[in-house]
Amino acid sequence: MMCLKEDCSMIRAVTLALALAFSAASTTVFAAEDSPKGSPSEAVAMVKRVKEMFARQGKEATFAAIDDATTPAFHDRDLYPFVYDLQGVNVAHGARPVLVGKNLSSLKDQDGKYLIQEIIRVAVESGSGWVDYKWPHPITNKIEDKSSYVEMMGAYVVGVGIYKD
Repeated sequence: MMCLKEDCSMIRAVTLALALAFSAASTTVFAAEDSPKGSPSEAVAMVKRVKEMFARQGKEATFAAIDDATTPAFHDRDLYPFVYDLQGVNVAHGARPVLVGKNLSSLKDQDGKYLIQEIIRVAVESGSGWVDYKWPHPITNKIEDKSSYVEMMGAYVVGVGIYKD
């Protein structure tokens, strides 16, 4: 393909940007036009992307990417990751960065469920699993039923939830 010098530079820049966006994960899903809500398989895939980055780049880079709403690999419609240490301190949150640094182990949902304790328990006891609870939707801010897939990640628990109808 022939191009002018300026055009070639722009094409290379766009190609590099697209390559970087798609290299964030082996299973990046861009399905915003298909459904306004994330699916269980997309939640699991996002958890895997977080764990891959954590293994490659360490906790600081991973937690910063989760907290940064402009990171497409970790922010897709209503899907976003969250990370807690085993004491219940939030160390990264894709939708509510104001929670970072707070111990939320005593947080209850509207039904009285200690949701962070349950998230940690499921991950520690099983290595991974699903936890149901109520949580504010990141777009509407309404309290909705949510189910989060959680996994152990070193000394942390990482999760991504889906909002139910």
